[in-house]
Amino acid sequence: MAVTFDGLVPESLGDALSATEPIGMPRIDDLLGAGLKTVLRSRGVLRRSVRAGAECARIAAGRSSIEPDPKDWRFQDPTWKEHPGYRRLMKLYLLWVSELEAFVEAANLEWHDAERAKFLTLLLTTGLAPTNTLIGNPQALKRLFETAGVSLLRGAKNLATDVLKNGGMPSQVDRSALTVGKDMALTPGAVVYRDEVCEILQYSPSTPEVHARPVLLIPPQISRFYFMDLRPKRSFVEYAISRGLSVFLISWRNPQAPQRDYDLDTYAQAVLRALDVVAEISRSEDVNALSFCAGGILTSLILNHLAVEGDERINSATFGVTLLDFDSPAMLGAFDSGAVLSLSRVKSNRDGILTGRSLGLVFSLLRPNDLVWNYWVNNYLLGNDPPVFDILAWNADSTNLPARLHSQFLDIFRRNAIAVPGSIEVLGSPVDLSRVNVDTYVTGAISDHLTPWKACYRSTQLFGGRSTFILSNAGHIASLVNPPGNPKAHYFAGPEPCPDPDQWLADAKPAKGTWWEHWVDWVTPRSGTLKAAPSRPGSRRHKQLDPAPGRYVRDLPPTDNGRVRSSGSNGA
Repeated sequence: MAVTFDGLVPESLGDALSATEPIGMPRIDDLLGAGLKTVLRSRGVLRRSVRAGAECARIAAGRSSIEPDPKDWRFQDPTWKEHPGYRRLMKLYLLWVSELEAFVEAANLEWHDAERAKFLTLLLTTGLAPTNTLIGNPQALKRLFETAGVSLLRGAKNLATDVLKNGGMPSQVDRSALTVGKDMALTPGAVVYRDEVCEILQYSPSTPEVHARPVLLIPPQISRFYFMDLRPKRSFVEYAISRGLSVFLISWRNPQAPQRDYDLDTYAQAVLRALDVVAEISRSEDVNALSFCAGGILTSLILNHLAVEGDERINSATFGVTLLDFDSPAMLGAFDSGAVLSLSRVKSNRDGILTGRSLGLVFSLLRPNDLVWNYWVNNYLLGNDPPVFDILAWNADSTNLPARLHSQFLDIFRRNAIAVPGSIEVLGSPVDLSRVNVDTYVTGAISDHLTPWKACYRSTQLFGGRSTFILSNAGHIASLVNPPGNPKAHYFAGPEPCPDPDQWLADAKPAKGTWWEHWVDWVTPRSGTLKAAPSRPGSRRHKQLDPAPGRYVRDLPPTDNGRVRSSGSNGA
């Protein structure tokens, strides 16, 4: 019997669960797997049941030592410690969660099956937390009493708004409070090239001299670029410029159904055009490439093609929290099911795109406690407005994925096509990353749930050139938006990466600060000599078209008359 969500969740969430990348739910038998079913039949279940029963008796008698994680936001209210009824409810809930998690661990499943079981357990345990209900949330009850019911009315209003405008999911941020080009993406610069696929931005220098070899930033195709150019003092681009680097950036167009056939070749060709534009403007024969997340997948494929062609236009390559080996244990492995991926492919082929909202919902479900139920409580039970925060505003500013590119990503995900030589061709070149001999800089993040650091570390073993690995604090996006000055920021730097990530970490040294500083120190010797900073962006051939952050990041048409206008002869 297949798991379905019809009638239980809003339509858009149901669509997301049944038809996007890690979308659709496998059969219960597949999720449990033979190993877990064996555990459920074993004598260990009886022993654990006896121990759990004894612990329940201790909870009832007020003698249980179970305590919540001090960082668990759900049980911060003092009522959970002081009220005997709520204290027992909390302990019973925590016992239930720990027992379910222990069953999964005891199953000793193959890692894909283990991730599926963990994912279902996570959805179940976070969804059934007592704090998700009014009666089970003492903070919400207090707020109801203190406001004479107004908090509940506000919560109902927020819920109605989300049903109408956010697919029934609790809003994570007040998007109206922050605007791209006014509050975020403010680093001065200009669009110096535009075609059907992308814009190229050149940022204005803030130092009298800049290094001769520029940096080309290649962001993911599935999100807006400005997570690397948030507010002033929180912008990676701003920081890089302040250190004398010449920075160019690709801003991808947000595809719609007419762009359904955009594929890896489409985006790779766009990057090759970008290399030509940057070379002409900067008068440099090569660049240092900097890519993040899915942008790193594209960059690795381009590096392979350039290696096949003997083309040396990329001098070094940086990969931020990028997963290239999909056989490495990661939470996304929970969705490595033929039926799941087929459903996902059918949905995007039908619509021409995988919508950004659907993909965003899936990523939220990977961290339901923080990205779903946290806002459920805040917006509906407490009646608060969604917060105003730049990273959350960027996260909510979703983009689509063309059906063809989505299908290729699914093939890569399913067949681990990048890590297995010869499994995929891009620009006519069979992929074998061992032939890539440029210097690479690879980052991972300690608490990254999407691309675990050991999976990111694996990239250092795929490339043929010298590699440097840095392990940053924080999670997937917070590790990237990691400006200097944060007293909590730290990272690990070690020797040349060896095959074993645990051995590398044992030999690595902790350092205060952010990887931004370490990366600039790494890339500066690879950036050539200093020269006088240009007085303005662009060149005679590639003139300024629009001020940064450009039109594509705001979903504006290419020009007022709707036609693409390129400043170079190699435009689309």
